[in-house]
Amino acid sequence: MHNSLSELKFYQSFRIPVESKDDLRFLVEIESENKKIYIEDAKLIDLSVTGLGFKTKERLSVGKDLTISLQFKRMHLDITAHIVRAFSAGVAEDDIIYGSEIDEEDLQQMRKFIENYIFSFSPERMRDCLVQSALMERYTNPTEGFEMFSLLLSLFKDMTKFGNREEFTATMLEEVTRIMNAQRASIFLINPNTNELEAVAALGVEKDLLKFDYRKGIAGSVFTTGVSLNIDAKTDKIRFSEDIDKITGFVTKSILCSPIFNREDKIIGVVEILNKRNEDRFTIEDEKTMKVLALVFSSVFHNYNPISEKSAIRRFSAPKDREYALIGKSPVATELRSSIVKLKDVDTPLLVTGELGTGKSLMAKVIHNEGKRGLNLFEIIHCAGNDPHTLSLELFGGEGHVSKLEKCVGGTVFLREICHLPLDFQVKLLDVLKNKRIEGSKTAIDVRLITSASLDLDEMVEEGKFNRELLDFIGATVLAVPALRKRAMDLPDLINYFLNKECKKQGFLLKVFSPQVLEEFGKHDWPGNIHELKRSIEKAVLYNPKSHVINSISSSVIPIINKNASGLKVLSDIPHANDSEVPLKDRVALIEREMILSEIKRHNGNKSKAAKAMGMSREALRKKLLMSDEIIEVLVKKDANIKIAA
Repeated sequence: MHNSLSELKFYQSFRIPVESKDDLRFLVEIESENKKIYIEDAKLIDLSVTGLGFKTKERLSVGKDLTISLQFKRMHLDITAHIVRAFSAGVAEDDIIYGSEIDEEDLQQMRKFIENYIFSFSPERMRDCLVQSALMERYTNPTEGFEMFSLLLSLFKDMTKFGNREEFTATMLEEVTRIMNAQRASIFLINPNTNELEAVAALGVEKDLLKFDYRKGIAGSVFTTGVSLNIDAKTDKIRFSEDIDKITGFVTKSILCSPIFNREDKIIGVVEILNKRNEDRFTIEDEKTMKVLALVFSSVFHNYNPISEKSAIRRFSAPKDREYALIGKSPVATELRSSIVKLKDVDTPLLVTGELGTGKSLMAKVIHNEGKRGLNLFEIIHCAGNDPHTLSLELFGGEGHVSKLEKCVGGTVFLREICHLPLDFQVKLLDVLKNKRIEGSKTAIDVRLITSASLDLDEMVEEGKFNRELLDFIGATVLAVPALRKRAMDLPDLINYFLNKECKKQGFLLKVFSPQVLEEFGKHDWPGNIHELKRSIEKAVLYNPKSHVINSISSSVIPIINKNASGLKVLSDIPHANDSEVPLKDRVALIEREMILSEIKRHNGNKSKAAKAMGMSREALRKKLLMSDEIIEVLVKKDANIKIAA
């Protein structure tokens, strides 16, 4: 029985065994009858950053205050402590072992003392001490004594540099299976060239046999989610991969699996323990020990940094070589990456919102590829631009066509621009999604539904243009993708990415933009967002096939305005915008009209939103358009060839 929380803390802390050859001097002083006396036969057993253990024939009570002196070589330390634990050293022995907890004000001094003390250890003793501290205490709680463990581990790394990593790993795995009373243990690392988890160490089976897609099985689930799993075949048979058991001839009954991280805090693999002997599954205490083990193996492989052009894993492949990549280092891009990690493995519907051209489709593809459904199909249904008949066939099937919702078993269906889905289709789709079955079909629907919308669906619901129940269903989770103008920090990275990609596509040597051109790119507001930027760079490359440095761009690349040495020049097809015979205020009104129309287009025809984005009232916007219309009427009468978009 534990007498106090302090006793429990002492019992759970990581302790360093003291050897007689260390020549560590130890004195204990207690107060008796108002005077200090030394306990002459006291012998130090172990140390930790929170306390120490010693034995003596003296009978002391729990809670007794102690004054302790420690000396090792030139180090001397005087601290105060109190007894939190006492038990007999053995049936035939008179000695009592006492556990004492150091007073809080002395903890920092104790830590420095221990740090210098264990610097004297040989690599062999350091390793044994580490293994014992991490594994041999069945009731260790990783949150207690963690500081001591970290200190031991960092010093062990400094002293040995893991010179014989395979031997150390094999020793650790043997200890793991023994302490946890398991049959097998394995360590897997990701191979970015094959996109497989491959065993680098294994007990009880040939490690070369152990390799599989990084998204498969329990190990794949832990690798992709970063969440440890403790499961057994009786309660969760469906998650066990029978393919590996067929190869190895081993029947897996229970698994305890945790992720391994490198120094950049990226998940690089997993460690798994299989089949708890005489029990159906591993215990809570095994889970606690596993957390410590995962830290040990993370330190062993802390330099492993898998980068490959062939990697399907976003965090392990170079952005410029990936088919689907989220480019940028801005806080906005970082937040989007964080959202991808959170959303990639859930099955609830996801609604991706944002302006046209922001990359909503890209988000859907990345989330699918990164997630547990990435091995299966990814189907796109275009709700805008498809005729009703084709759209109906893709959604609900018929006439010999299989619905993409049925076809995409275990995969992802992406409904692009669902805001343009007809109302009658919305009602029918809601019924299909709720029942997970198309009327008249016996096939159950098993898909992750991702939708996108560039219009405000809440506003459309109020206007009677979108079904409220369907919005509630598809909007269980919402990911908002910001406009390019809100992530200006990412513009240089995006420009480099699209420029490299287009040059490679066209077979050109790598081109670069001059500082002047980059400045023009930076000035543009990019109402078409990333899609407009991509198209502009593609045009710039095609229009400059022989130029290594692209020094200028035409009006068809970036429209509207360019500032150069000759002053303000309009680079669009707006008639009379550069005609000096037209009054300046009329020319400005024409340019202003072009900008207003562009903003209205960007907001999908919503003039109120366009006015708000431009910092004016809707009435002011209306008056400016009326004024420009009057100017156009006058100009058209003068020149019948003038054609200006309404």
